[in-house]
Amino acid sequence: MSASTPSDPAIEYSVVIPFYNEETNVIPVLAELKAVLDRDPRTYEVILVNDGSSDGTLNQLKAVGSTWPAARIINLVQNAGQGAALFTGIKKALGRNVILLDGDGQNDPGDIAEALRLLGRYEFVVGHRVHRHDDLQRRLMSQFANHIRRIFTNDGVSDTGCGLKGFRREVSDAFIPMQTLYSFMPALAKAARFSIAEFPVNHRPRRSGVAKYNLRVFLWRPAVDLLGVCWFSRRRSRRVAAEEVAMAPAEEVSK
Repeated sequence: MSASTPSDPAIEYSVVIPFYNEETNVIPVLAELKAVLDRDPRTYEVILVNDGSSDGTLNQLKAVGSTWPAARIINLVQNAGQGAALFTGIKKALGRNVILLDGDGQNDPGDIAEALRLLGRYEFVVGHRVHRHDDLQRRLMSQFANHIRRIFTNDGVSDTGCGLKGFRREVSDAFIPMQTLYSFMPALAKAARFSIAEFPVNHRPRRSGVAKYNLRVFLWRPAVDLLGVCWFSRRRSRRVAAEEVAMAPAEEVSK
């Protein structure tokens, strides 16, 4: 696994958002986000990842990017899945902290401030959608998936499917590319001995468009990735602090 991109000390945090066929959501989602971030005196950047959309998502992202200097657009030429889009965006981020959001408008950007506050104490934070605005089928599938995941990973997190997550830059080295990376970030962070906190966040109905989730996304992909995460976590080396030893100058030998 390659090392993370070095952070830029001038950028205090990066916001990474993947988009797949969210043409009608791009403008309102990013307008709301910009209004929130521009009230924050801290420096930031926004990484907008187009995951091979087949609609006008990329054009909408370009329109936003042309008027928002803090925005960077990453285009995946074909649909690679949310996990791959997130992984790509994270590796491109330069901020000392990284915040993740979904591109459908269900995450409230007003919760970013609390995530950043908690990152002063913890290394990885994840939102908990206390009052979810999803249909019954999706809530039931999510509860089942969370229950199974907790049994096998013991990550201590009740809602890993929440799109709002945050972590310090160095935590990204714990992540591995997988289809359902968003669900297993806490388990991977815990396996690397990073500190984790969960906090309540606002959850809203989808603005427009349709959800990209189905039984295959909720059950099959996570089941396959769960096996990989369990194997990887049990074999991962423990984090150990390391420092370079300064060498004393060699003694001069008289002839």
